[in-house]
Amino acid sequence: MKKILPTVLALDLEGTLISNAMSQIPRPGLHEFLTRCAVLFPRLVMFTTVKEDKFRQIARLLVEETMAPAWFADIEYVNWQGETKNLGFVPDAAVGDIILVDDFEIYVHPGQVTQWMQIEYFDYPYSEEDKGLVTMLEKLEMLVSDSK
Repeated sequence: MKKILPTVLALDLEGTLISNAMSQIPRPGLHEFLTRCAVLFPRLVMFTTVKEDKFRQIARLLVEETMAPAWFADIEYVNWQGETKNLGFVPDAAVGDIILVDDFEIYVHPGQVTQWMQIEYFDYPYSEEDKGLVTMLEKLEMLVSDSK
């Protein structure tokens, strides 16, 4: 039986793609991860606790420093409220079509744990040897290939 292919990849920012909104250290392999995800999924969205104006500053800096592809500065941003990242806040998408990549389970909305893929937390001392994005990309590629 063919599985349904997720069409939206919702990405967390802090502890997932970068250290945090203060230090803004890009995770090793960020550019390659984002580039490959854009091929794997028709739609990428940013689903973060960081407010949009601050996120846009961070995204522009990552692009300027060639740590992220140019399109990342304009990635769709999900406005949401509450204690958890309810995938129902993603416009024009069914919850079942979305995969959330996040480091903390406390942000996963009740009943949506099957849509969540946990990435290892990117934490101090922010090792250049960190393989969190590489490992997650392998999981995402398997998910997409299993759905075809």
